Amino acid sequence: MERADGKSDVNRKLGLKVVYEDSDIVVFRAPNEDQLLEILKNLLRERPMTVKELHSYLSGLASEDKIRRALIKLVNEGKAYVMNDGRFVIAGLE
Repeated sequence: MERADGKSDVNRKLGLKVVYEDSDIVVFRAPNEDQLLEILKNLLRERPMTVKELHSYLSGLASEDKIRRALIKLVNEGKAYVMNDGRFVIAGLE
């Protein structure tokens, strides 16, 4: 089922579980912390992104603060870093 804004395809691409779906709405289960880390890594493999860009993909599923905390965890673990322009990138993919 396709929504006009294309959000359902993005959420399906992220691997989120569909809880309910009809012609008007699709409800997904929000990711837990480990799932959010994996989702962020997958998104950042495509291209470097800012917190706001990542939030545009994950709006309704994770707040900017939650995304920011997960990104900082990735940075602290050496799995990602912040570029000079504020975009995050997965380590080794620059």
